[in-house]
Amino acid sequence: MSLVNCKIINKSNNPLPKYQTEGASAVDLFANLNETIILKAKSRKLIPTGIYISIPIGHEAQVRPRSGWAIKHGITVLNSPGTIDSDYRGEIGVILINHSELDFEITNGDRIAQLVLSAYEKINWQETDCLDETKRGKGGFGSTG
Repeated sequence: MSLVNCKIINKSNNPLPKYQTEGASAVDLFANLNETIILKAKSRKLIPTGIYISIPIGHEAQVRPRSGWAIKHGITVLNSPGTIDSDYRGEIGVILINHSELDFEITNGDRIAQLVLSAYEKINWQETDCLDETKRGKGGFGSTG
């Protein structure tokens, strides 16, 4: 494990995103709200965080759901994982969706999602007329059992 420096601007009154345990791979993102939001059953909403980050080239940030909210309340990140590219400089927002039959209250400072920093590789496409053979071949959805 190595530490990667990322610049951050925090325009919220919440703490900086932080790891909740020593072994955590993700930091928590907090809702930055002037008033409570009611996320209606079966609806979605963009929740602001008030933070802006500079991600080093060769990395991306992934916004992921919180497992506790998912299992207890049916609340998850709609475009999971949400990708934040290294050249994006706007506010981080989290698209939450309420899959339950009940309305859900979100207040300022609630931990709404997790953020993971991940290194990536760029693709160098090599056009061809055929691909190498594998045992699985063209077997798709559900083909492995």
